[in-house]
Amino acid sequence: MASYFKAWRRVEFSETDMAGIVHFSNFFRYMETVEHAFYRSLGFSVILSGFQRPIGLPRVHASFDYKRPLRFEDSFLIELTVLEKKEKSLAYRIKISRCDPEERPVEECAMGRLVVVCVERQQDGGLISVPIPEEIANAIEVFQGE
Repeated sequence: MASYFKAWRRVEFSETDMAGIVHFSNFFRYMETVEHAFYRSLGFSVILSGFQRPIGLPRVHASFDYKRPLRFEDSFLIELTVLEKKEKSLAYRIKISRCDPEERPVEECAMGRLVVVCVERQQDGGLISVPIPEEIANAIEVFQGE
């Protein structure tokens, strides 16, 4: 079972603002980068097809606290840690750190939190919360370290 995942990226020029630093909104894209890679590492996709009912994992909370800027061409590490697993929801901590040339984290840049809820789409387009499919729930566990 998985409780932690990490991914590396490099800041692209298009992600920076006029001050030459990563625009705050891009941190939410980085959050999705590591979340999607986490699900792929488990053999799933965030597009939950192949289940008996049409389900999804929309965000009900997403936040970041910013500590240090990232700049064009910085290499950085995105870490996802499972903080909480309930019957119908998951909560993650997302930590973003600038890395040295050997991809070792050297300074924390941002700390975030993401909460998703498993929902089923109704015929009228509405959504209702439902239990996370057993296959997914069994593949994920709450991180026991730190």
